[in-house]
Amino acid sequence: MLVRLLYASRPATALTQDVADAILAQSRKNNPAAGVTGLLCVADGVFIQVLEGGRDEVCDIYHAIVRDPRHKDIKLLSYEEIGARHFGSWTMGQVHAGKINPSLLLKYFKRSALDPFDAPGHATMALLDELVATAAIAGRGEQS
Repeated sequence: MLVRLLYASRPATALTQDVADAILAQSRKNNPAAGVTGLLCVADGVFIQVLEGGRDEVCDIYHAIVRDPRHKDIKLLSYEEIGARHFGSWTMGQVHAGKINPSLLLKYFKRSALDPFDAPGHATMALLDELVATAAIAGRGEQS
């Protein structure tokens, strides 16, 4: 059985590019062996991540993230069984935050700011879907 999990968190300390790169590198290293794919968005002091894969594997990774001292204010936005992966060819895609148009944010959130903590999970997922459709995803970490 495949599942998709969407969560948001804030960095526990000042967010630097090194911290974001370390999280992305760890995901790209560990996820293929677990059969997990997904997408990571780091912007405005917020992490948004989608994980797809087997139920046990996705839950194990999510629980590891909850225990990770680099994250705080972790909020589960969505968890669902899925028939097919949306991010199946990416060990962990990355959203370029600079490519997010403020008017696009206003389409899904109360203000033109990335705030998944004050929005329904489906709105955050719709934003990520639109970013995928507009090629705002980079560093796909494609599987071989």
